[in-house]
Amino acid sequence: MPSWRLGKGTPLCHLKGVMRGCWSAFWEFWSYETPKVIVVRNRHLGLIYRLVQLLILVYFIWYVFIVQKGYQESESGPESSVITKVKGVTRSQSKVWDVEEYVKPPEGGSVFSIITRVQLTPSQTQDACPENPRALCRSSRECVAGEMDMLGNGEKTGHCVPYNRTKKTCEVKAWCPVENGTALSEDLSKMAPKFTILIKNNIHFPRFRFSKGNIKDSKDGYLRNCSFNETTDLYCPIFKLGFIVEQAGEDFAALAEKGGVIGVIINWNCNLDLPDSECNPRYSFRRLDPKWAQVSSGYNYRFAKYYHCKGKSTRTLIKAYGIRIDVIVHGQAGKFSPIPTIINLATALTSVGVGSFLCDWILLTFMNKDEVYSSRKFDQIATLAQEALKMDSGTTTMASSPIGSKTPVPL
Repeated sequence: MPSWRLGKGTPLCHLKGVMRGCWSAFWEFWSYETPKVIVVRNRHLGLIYRLVQLLILVYFIWYVFIVQKGYQESESGPESSVITKVKGVTRSQSKVWDVEEYVKPPEGGSVFSIITRVQLTPSQTQDACPENPRALCRSSRECVAGEMDMLGNGEKTGHCVPYNRTKKTCEVKAWCPVENGTALSEDLSKMAPKFTILIKNNIHFPRFRFSKGNIKDSKDGYLRNCSFNETTDLYCPIFKLGFIVEQAGEDFAALAEKGGVIGVIINWNCNLDLPDSECNPRYSFRRLDPKWAQVSSGYNYRFAKYYHCKGKSTRTLIKAYGIRIDVIVHGQAGKFSPIPTIINLATALTSVGVGSFLCDWILLTFMNKDEVYSSRKFDQIATLAQEALKMDSGTTTMASSPIGSKTPVPL
């Protein structure tokens, strides 16, 4: 039979002690615990403690809740559409240019260029002619037939031919004569500063189902007689090219000569807790290409106009310098939501405890004379294992007592 049924006493008593310990731990779980508070009367330490608390509160109240609007749910990167339209005419040395000729591409997207200067290579036909001076040669052996230079203009014929009175270059099959630095240059920038650019922008924040545009919903045709003014007419997005260049801090004549890229940045920062009328676009302008670069600075590209004359294809090669406009749309919308509010409030209340941690560290590290504070701060509590050893030791002592003694013996 098991030993606890033989009346020996000790195993049964041990089992009862374990059961009592389990019940005690179970009921202890439902107890309320509170931290011990010790008041340290030290003015310097108290000043540090309150100053840290003040800084934390100012950070959360001013920066998190007021500046960053930590009580709002936010959405950035709105869905956006941009439509542009340029108007104006100008004249070069040889002809009048209208919008269809100096705006590329003509579709009116968010990226387009306005030509301000051109270099023309007229009357090009498919033929054999001298390559430009980058392919200098002294004899035909230096010109390999069929070879093509990716930076050149055509396919080498294998002949070294005169380029001018002093130089020879490899002959190529290409559009002849090839482009060179002496091409005819025409300036279109005389009237360019007065060109008007309409920038129509609509944005949509899908999370909040909010949409708005930068043009007033009006039927009186007010766009025909208005121009952009940030203080008086924010919803007339018609800009003069000269105004855009000036706001970007650039000289128009220098920019028109070599070309460049100007960014028109539209920023929508909308607090949707306020009326819709408070959500307005903000415009800024800056140059995007590195004008300080010595190599490949400015902006230019090439295109051609083709003709048929006497059954032969002819073209005029145009190297265009211009001002490229990039319309860039940014935005962020926010609206009150209880979830970020609760999270930030909990973070603020928790962060206030940093002051206590800092002051405890200072007190224990630099001001703990004779370990007075640490003795009050920390209580030494014996572990359960140590308590069990003491109980076992006491049980053995009492069990070994004489029969006639008054010391109680546990059953």
